[in-house]
Amino acid sequence: MAAHKKMSSVEVRQSLDYPVIDADAHVVEAPFALQDFLKQVAGAKTAERYAAQRRRERGLFWAIPSGKYTLDRATVMLPRLYAKRLEEAGIDFAIVYTTAGIGTWMHRDEDDTRAFARALNMMYADMFKDVKNKLTVSAVIPMNTPDIAIEELEYCVKTLGYKAATIGAEVRRTIPGAQAGDAPQISHYVDSLTIDSPYDYDPFWAKCVELGVAPATHSSVQGSARRCSPTNYVYNRLGDFGVAGEHACRSLFLGGVTRRFPSLKVAFLEGGVGWAAQLYNDLFEFWEKRNEKYLRDVMDPAKLDLDLMVEMFGKYGTPYLTAERIKANPSLGSSSTAGSDLPLDDFAACKITSKQDLHDLFVPNFYFGCEADDRMNKVAFDTKLNHLGAKLKAIFSSDIGHWDVIDMTHVLEEVWEGVVYEAMTEEDFKNFVFASPAELHASMNPDFFKGTAVEGGVAKLQAERGFGHGAKGAKPKTSAAE
Repeated sequence: MAAHKKMSSVEVRQSLDYPVIDADAHVVEAPFALQDFLKQVAGAKTAERYAAQRRRERGLFWAIPSGKYTLDRATVMLPRLYAKRLEEAGIDFAIVYTTAGIGTWMHRDEDDTRAFARALNMMYADMFKDVKNKLTVSAVIPMNTPDIAIEELEYCVKTLGYKAATIGAEVRRTIPGAQAGDAPQISHYVDSLTIDSPYDYDPFWAKCVELGVAPATHSSVQGSARRCSPTNYVYNRLGDFGVAGEHACRSLFLGGVTRRFPSLKVAFLEGGVGWAAQLYNDLFEFWEKRNEKYLRDVMDPAKLDLDLMVEMFGKYGTPYLTAERIKANPSLGSSSTAGSDLPLDDFAACKITSKQDLHDLFVPNFYFGCEADDRMNKVAFDTKLNHLGAKLKAIFSSDIGHWDVIDMTHVLEEVWEGVVYEAMTEEDFKNFVFASPAELHASMNPDFFKGTAVEGGVAKLQAERGFGHGAKGAKPKTSAAE
């Protein structure tokens, strides 16, 4: 492999024959502007309650660029300046996500959540209407119920013209009987939207396919029992988005969503890909030992050789581990769950019949937002590590606008360092900063990038790789044989 040199973001971009797509930049909202839109949607009292809440809560502090990077702060608040400065970062086009809306999914007041999301969506649509060639903003979709989610998604796509959507990876639901004032850890439970959910979210996933929108989760698990320190933000934040993404991905997969909606693409943002590699490979190891055939052949308590157990306890037992006691209590030697009426096959919803099914229902459907300086990005491309030689779909997610991007003009050069240090190949780099972000959106909506600065590059890629044809309204797969 030829040696590669370090380059600035602009130099990296100039060396490429394809555009760069940022799959996860951020807007930072002006609170006074958001209050204006909240008043329109829900009235002055709701807007005042929002302002009062902000005054009471410390939350994340010193999180937006300041000081010598004041220009970056202004940039992420002003879309026209944002579009103008993308070139300095070596970026051709960016999908922009909420900042204020990230906490929306943790609130349990349904009316407030809907009003807040609607106000954000109206404000973003107005803010970004003049920069669509360089930036597209993602709608905030409340997931309290499938009907609520569908209503807001349709409004955003059909009325406001959105092409991208952000969803919560979970809904925090009140436990029946919980009292006002109870601590969050004992008053609510976490609904993953699929496994054991009280609602069927399939109509929402179907609506995403119909409208050609790839939902992206961008959830926090802060405030949960293991991330609720009142004094240490870093303690609460470490691994936060990864934990939320893993929870959602695990539920969507085992709940059979990608089996029923094979054309659905889902992104998990800002958590990196380390957890995804762990989950992907764990699924293989678990399925090997927990598929129904293996359980029946090897683990069935009815097949326990009681005579052998009696013989071994007779030879090697103790005064309290005797052959006689095993004869009297045979189930104690088998960890039996006899009598359970639950199905044996935990993979039944996704109809796994082979290891190839695990690959085919995971790798093509899931995309993982990775920040430029994340050392774990390399595991996405490690074909020796990942079962069946898989390369996971890691996507360049700059996180411009937040505290972990000190200077927005440096993010692309930080990704390039992965090539310099041989953590990724040039082809991996291309997939990371261009092909996978393009495929995520254009495979569901072939026109996603039309009229943008990257239209030509994406069209060429579509012709080369053949994605995006017949995406909208694709029929769900119903069996493993199909």
